[in-house]
Parts: sequence; C-alpha cells; structure tokens
Amino acid sequence: MKIAVIQMNSVSDVAANIAKATRMIERVVDLEGPDWVCLPEHWNWAGGATRDKVANGDTVPGGPAYAAAQQLAAKHKIWVHSGSVLERAEGAAKVHNTTVVFDRTGREAAIYRKIHLFDITLPDGTEYRESASVIPGREIVTYDCEGFRIGCAICYDLRFPELFQALAANGADVIALPSSFTLQTGKDHWEVLCRARAIETETYFVAPGQCGSFMAPSPDNTGSERRFTYGHSLVADPWGHVVAKVSDGEGFACARIDKAFVDRCRANIPVAGHKVIGGEMAPVRWGSGA
Repeated sequence: MKIAVIQMNSVSDVAANIAKATRMIERVVDLEGPDWVCLPEHWNWAGGATRDKVANGDTVPGGPAYAAAQQLAAKHKIWVHSGSVLERAEGAAKVHNTTVVFDRTGREAAIYRKIHLFDITLPDGTEYRESASVIPGREIVTYDCEGFRIGCAICYDLRFPELFQALAANGADVIALPSSFTLQTGKDHWEVLCRARAIETETYFVAPGQCGSFMAPSPDNTGSERRFTYGHSLVADPWGHVVAKVSDGEGFACARIDKAFVDRCRANIPVAGHKVIGGEMAPVRWGSGA
C-alpha cells in the first residue's frame, strides 16, 4: 500500500484550511497516486480562545471539514485519515479533538477522540492547557484497511506508550499519529519518540504534523502571541528507520508499507511473546485483535 502524509500550516480560518487541505490532497493524488492519505492534527482550525474553537468546531457527521474529507475520499477513491478536527460537543462549552477516517467510497470507517490532553508548561514559561477547551476521549480505536489494521492516536498521546501497546495488542500493524508538536519539544523529542513507538510495537508509525506558526491567546488572556509548530512529518518502519519525511514548510511525503515486513520484524524479535507482566508471561499475540 502506498501512503502519504500531509504537512500543513493551518490558521484561524476554516474555509482557508479546507481549501488548502483539498489542494494538497489533490496534488499528492495527481503526482503520487497514494492509496491512503493522512492530514495533521487541527487541520480545520488553529489557534484562538476556547470560544473561538467552539464557534468554529466541526459537526461530526456533516460539518464542512467532515464533508470535505469525505468527498475527497469518494472523488479520488482513496482512504482519508482526516488528521484531527475540532469537533463540537453536544451541549458543552468545549470541543473534542477528533480523527474521522473515510474509506475509498467516502464511508465513515472510524472515529477516534484524543485521550491524552496537552496540559504543560514549557521551559520558557509558555503554557498549554488543552483541557481548558477539549473534552478527552476514552476509547482505543483501530480499523481495518485493505489487509492492514491501523491504530489511531493524536499528538500528545505519543508520550504514553501504554496506548500504543494496547493498539498493537488490538492487532495494529500501522499506527497513525496526526500532530501539532511544538517547536520547543519537537526539536528534541519528536523523531526519537516516533521511532521508539515504531520499534516498541513493531509497526509502521505514520506521523503528519503542523508546521510554522499560529496565533493563540496569551497566558493572561489579555492579548495574543505567536506560537510555533515543529513539522518534520514522517513515516517510520517497524525496524525504526525513517523511510519518508517532509522538509521544512508545507508539503507531503510518501512511502510504501508492506505487511510482510511487519511480520518479519515480529518473527525476528518476538517481543510480544516475551512480555512479562506481574511476574507471569502475558498471554498476548500482536495481530490477534484480542
């Protein structure tokens, strides 16, 4: 299967972001002919205060971002793993951070809502409080895609290896992690964590990201400040090699993934069968779907 990762610089303009994502997907389809395409986190909206996120959140199903991704999948007969969108939550003054996946016919194939929320203070004092505007998800999600099982995660989930072990135990041989990693954390942690998750789970690890800057409220909410994302979207194979990568700026990268290579890696180093939990061997076989 040929896959593509899309790297964007989304802004606080839903229509502009949708138009850009459409152009980028149509360009990669025209030039590379992928079977499966993944957008980054927050591709429909970036920045703004909680009220802005709620006001510009997408309706799932039926919102403009949902409809655009669905139509692109059906038009080009590709799978669209629609990064993540800010999804309106019924009756709440917050949103979900939500992945929606569409198959080649435009049928909704999976929905995942981000579990781990980015509530941190960077070394320079910059604060991120995702929980102020986002309701966390609770469900671990995988879906079948033409001989592969793909596990869903989003951005800050990357730092919680238990989630990826659960995805592998549920049969995932590919994991998609649309992201909007900060520049400060990304330059030190992004690639090493992506490669580590690929090696630990012996999966293809597919990680498209946001690049460039966007405007966000200042910590005291009296103004706004420019924040920077890291980009460097990548695909790592089950041996931990980066086999595709986007350079600085908006763009895309493609790779071919091979189920037989996943199987060879797991046969060579069968870590799933060597797990020891609570002093006993864990009854886990990756790929079993258990």
